[in-house]
Parts: sequence; C-alpha cells; structure tokens
Amino acid sequence: MKLHGLALSVVLSGLALSSPALGEGSAEEGQAKATPCIACHGPDGNSVNPEWPNLAGQSASYIVRQLQAFKSGERQNPLMSPMAAPLSDDDMEDLAAYYSQQRPAGLEADASKVNDGQRLYRGGDPVAGISACIACHGPNGRGMPAAGYPSLQGQHATYIAAQLRAYRSGTRTTDQPFNRMMRDVANRLTDDQIEAVAQYVQGLR
Repeated sequence: MKLHGLALSVVLSGLALSSPALGEGSAEEGQAKATPCIACHGPDGNSVNPEWPNLAGQSASYIVRQLQAFKSGERQNPLMSPMAAPLSDDDMEDLAAYYSQQRPAGLEADASKVNDGQRLYRGGDPVAGISACIACHGPNGRGMPAAGYPSLQGQHATYIAAQLRAYRSGTRTTDQPFNRMMRDVANRLTDDQIEAVAQYVQGLR
C-alpha cells in the first residue's frame, strides 16, 4: 500500500513540475540537422556503441530538456556539451521531433541478471527504501512524456548503468526538477542492483 501511494505521489509531483509545452518541431528538418549526430547515435537514433544512448523513440520533450541541459552546462559531457552549444531552440525541437518518431531496434538482456532486475524494476526494494522504477517509467519502460519521465525501453545497459552511477556520485544532477528523485534512488542502489536493473531495461520491448 505504501508503495502504491509513493508511486502516485511521484507521478503527481512530476505532472506538477513538468516543463511547459514545447513548440512542435519538424521531423523532416530534424533529419536534415541530425547528420552530426549519426556518428554516435546512428542514422535512425539506434546507437551501435553501448556507451552512447539510443534516441529512437525517446520523447521529444525529454530530448529537448537534455539538449538544453548540455547547452547550459547543467549536464556535462565532453562530446555532447560542444555539440549542443550552437543549437537553437528550433534546432533542438526539430531534432527531438525526428528522433521521437524513429523506431527503437530492441536489444537482448543478460539472462542471468533479468530476474533480479525485474524484481527491482517492478517492485523496488522496500527494505532499502528503493522505489519501483515502474512508477515513473511504466511497465514496458516507455516513460511518461507528459510528466517528463524518459523512455528506458531497449536502452543500452552500459549507458543506463553509467547514468545511475553518475546520479549516485552526484556528477549528474538533471533530476533537480523532480526533487533529486534519481539521486535519492541511485544512492540506495548497490553495484549489483545497478547492473541487474540496467540489463532488465535493455531487454524491455
């Protein structure tokens, strides 16, 4: 009962804190502007390098939010920060529109870690005070775009694990609109739990 109450409060707080509606970008313009992105994220947003995220099928609002964070310096990355620096608001919205309309390729999970990852994703760890990932990211990992929660479905486990460790260490802080939600969760995760839930997410369809 407490878990369901927490999930509801998380969703409601996200709806209250989500960013104002963005302008509607042009997917056609975004495809033309995506040429510099192909080397890391692939021609259709499906990255072949597990250290770089898949963008295909990600919500447009989340993509814009992250590009804004890279441009402002709120989020730091030696590759993405300089790429985002020259982008205008229209550029960001066009790129986001293009990638949000692409189809995720789908990946396979490490079968030895899926069961542990599934338990954590769906039920959390009440003893450790870890909320279930499903509360914000949905049963299939599609997220809640209206509330600002990203899609995780089919994301590279290597990338997911790296982001969880970054939240845990405090080197990533882009959960600030949601009251440090991801940092609070990641601070309670062990390395084994991070690897397990990352693998489970990678296999979501």
